[in-house]
Amino acid sequence: MSTRNLDALFRPDTIALIGASNQVGSVGAVLARNLLGSGFKGAVWPVNPHETTIQGAPNFKSLTELASSPDLAVIATPPACVPNLIQTLGRMGCRAAIVITAGDNNFRANVLDAARPTLMRLVGPNCLGFLSPARGINASFAHMQPQSGSVALLSQSGAIATSMLDWATGHGIGFSHIVSLGDMADIDFGDLLDFLAQDAATRSILLYVEAITSARKFLSAARIAARAKPVIVVKAGRGKSGARAAASHTGALAGSDAVYSAAFQRAGLLRVDTLRELFDAAETLACGARPVGDRLTILTNGGGLGVIAADETERRGVRLATLSQPTMDALNTSMPPNWSHANPVDILGDASGARYGAALAALLKQSEQDAMLVINCPTGVADTLEAARAVITNRKGARGPPLLACWMGEATAAAPRELLRNAKIPTYETPEDAVRAFHHLVEFGRNQAALMEIPEPSQTPVPAQRSAAKGVIENALAQNRVLLSEIEAKSVLAAYGVPIVETHFAADAVGAAEIGAKIGGPVALKILSRDITHKSDVGGVRLNLEGAREIEAAAVAMLERVRRAAPTAQIDGFTVQAMITRPHAHELIVGIKEDQAFGPVIMFGQGGVAVEVLKDSQIGLPPLNSVLAHAMISRTRVAKLLGGYRDRPPADIRAVAGTLVAVSDMIIDLPEIVELDINPLLCDAAGVIALDARIVVRPDPQSPNRLAIRPYPSSLARDLTLADGAVVKLRPVRPEDAERLAEMGRRTSANDLRLRFHGVIHQIDAATAARLTQIDYDREMAIVAIAPDASAVGVVRIVFDPDFQSGEYAVIVRSDFQNLGLGRGLIDDIAAHARSRGAQCMWGDVLAENRRMIDLAHECGAELFRVASDPSLVRTTFSFGKRI
Repeated sequence: MSTRNLDALFRPDTIALIGASNQVGSVGAVLARNLLGSGFKGAVWPVNPHETTIQGAPNFKSLTELASSPDLAVIATPPACVPNLIQTLGRMGCRAAIVITAGDNNFRANVLDAARPTLMRLVGPNCLGFLSPARGINASFAHMQPQSGSVALLSQSGAIATSMLDWATGHGIGFSHIVSLGDMADIDFGDLLDFLAQDAATRSILLYVEAITSARKFLSAARIAARAKPVIVVKAGRGKSGARAAASHTGALAGSDAVYSAAFQRAGLLRVDTLRELFDAAETLACGARPVGDRLTILTNGGGLGVIAADETERRGVRLATLSQPTMDALNTSMPPNWSHANPVDILGDASGARYGAALAALLKQSEQDAMLVINCPTGVADTLEAARAVITNRKGARGPPLLACWMGEATAAAPRELLRNAKIPTYETPEDAVRAFHHLVEFGRNQAALMEIPEPSQTPVPAQRSAAKGVIENALAQNRVLLSEIEAKSVLAAYGVPIVETHFAADAVGAAEIGAKIGGPVALKILSRDITHKSDVGGVRLNLEGAREIEAAAVAMLERVRRAAPTAQIDGFTVQAMITRPHAHELIVGIKEDQAFGPVIMFGQGGVAVEVLKDSQIGLPPLNSVLAHAMISRTRVAKLLGGYRDRPPADIRAVAGTLVAVSDMIIDLPEIVELDINPLLCDAAGVIALDARIVVRPDPQSPNRLAIRPYPSSLARDLTLADGAVVKLRPVRPEDAERLAEMGRRTSANDLRLRFHGVIHQIDAATAARLTQIDYDREMAIVAIAPDASAVGVVRIVFDPDFQSGEYAVIVRSDFQNLGLGRGLIDDIAAHARSRGAQCMWGDVLAENRRMIDLAHECGAELFRVASDPSLVRTTFSFGKRI
């Protein structure tokens, strides 16, 4: 379920309040007061079996007295009544309900079961309610009515929602919608993000998250929403105690906090750490500030405050803008001789409003900056209110970067802050708060840019290698083993292109000595046991052994130590491998673990025996490509060491990224893998090599939906023979196809591009190509045709609605490949995919003058309709029947 029937929540004409009350202080009374007094233009029908009127409005004794079905019901009755009420409402035709009532897990399940047959949508249970100021809806027991604005707030906590509402009112910030989700029996973050992404009244979205219930749906919806408008999230339950409290509060599984951070970043969301930061972000977003870079200019009347702000820019990783010579000349003309002559621009403590205005006028003309921060501290020789008026006057109508303000103090700051906020200038209490808010906007921009980066072509293993790796795992499972031996684990790595050190098996100490002698030079000796996970913990590793006698003695002693430390473990023998001498190599770790909320994830960081102590690691969600892998690496502390220092040359970071991508491919291809550790993975200028590996498998792999992000659907690839005998490859598009699509656009006639894009896009530039190739395979699909010369010659795509009932398709064929049957092949493939996803139909609007496309669609089985609202369009619709 997704956005189906959410219009009944956000745009109802009639609302029934079941459990309305006249009892002062009761939830039912507050709900009635809010609903009846919020300015809702539709009908509000209070329902209470014991009253004639509710707070002056006519009351209905029961649902049967209602003249018709309400669009939206608000339920605040004892728990035992709720399931039957929902069943009755559903049969009446009500399409959405807000369940204020709280209950246990059984109550939650019963409520959902009651709604499911009629597809009624539920907010809650155990929630504050829903507010939509623009529609005059306050279906909540909040203590105040919010102002109308453009920020949407989605919160799992009613207390957070009311606190945010109270704070925002004091800061002049309005909301498009506020939704308290409560226990999320039905409607969750993914559903609401889908709706709000298309909501014209919402310009930015704030989330308070305790737990995610459907990871794939959430990430898919979040990515779509974040590409349309800023989405900022604060996640509670960061530590173990908080996570337990969050799980207790929501009844949902709380995954690892590091995994949540990785998921938010992958979707293009901006995560903040505290409610204070979320509040500040709300103010910044409400003013529409959107910098394009990280250069900040600071204007202040207090040198110390400028220093504090400058320190914060360095700590946050943003830059102070460099003042241009024309700007310096303008300031030298209008400022006192002792002004700072640098950024921060300190115009001295006696700065009047006129001086602020002159400085601002000069600075706003500077192009070498991305935002400005104006700071004012109260003094006895200048009017702080006058300074605020000057900022507003000079900013009004002037071109320039986003403007932030910080008016210090309490007694004297209230009035100027109100003026600035009314002028839509975000205002903060301290310089640190202001710089942090700017940094958040910069990070959001970086996240969005990262979504558009084009990765290098991936090197996936050939089928024979993949089959060999799968065979190793199946052999272990057939022997009822869940832990692969070191040799088996390394063979799986090798099949996916990860360099390994050759490892030999020895059944006993004598055999180990013989192998060591053959290798020559120092060797590493390790115990081999299907029951021992970490060999070094039981004394099962010896390094730098040389000579048969030393190796045999070490093996005998090792066997005794291991038997004492792990007396029940089955000992299978030893592994022997040559010592790898790479004096400048770094020890890294790469691994797979399973998160209870997001499924299998990839871990990378600084390795070695002290990995738990160093705690330098990052998490990534599969599937990874080269761009995502490099981003993971860059966020670790060890990344700086990998860049080289003193006598250590830079390491081969591309090889590390390649290993991460290979591990990602393993997760997708080998669902039996539960855990993987490569530790250490040595890395230096010569590349990487895995010295040790541990893989845990399971006999009954989960479904393909175990991944939070749908992987590349390679099964959709096929060959198509054209009318001229040429064979083209049809396959789902990849991000690395961006240049291919741009080149296809250059080789397609201007008229063909006009017909395909309805005149909106005249060429496929780099940014457009990135958007067209970096798709969510769960929500959309694009199939590209690749000619024998590796160029792209055609593309068909479909974008599904959130409920997968229908999808909008479009197709284009390069001008020199038309009339060869390629268009029909592409349409056939995308229609087959739409049917496989359960869609009832797919449709596309075609310019009426595009007769070739209209005829092709008709030949492929489409029905043709004129678009009533636009006579220049013909709608082509393929019907697939009812969903299965």
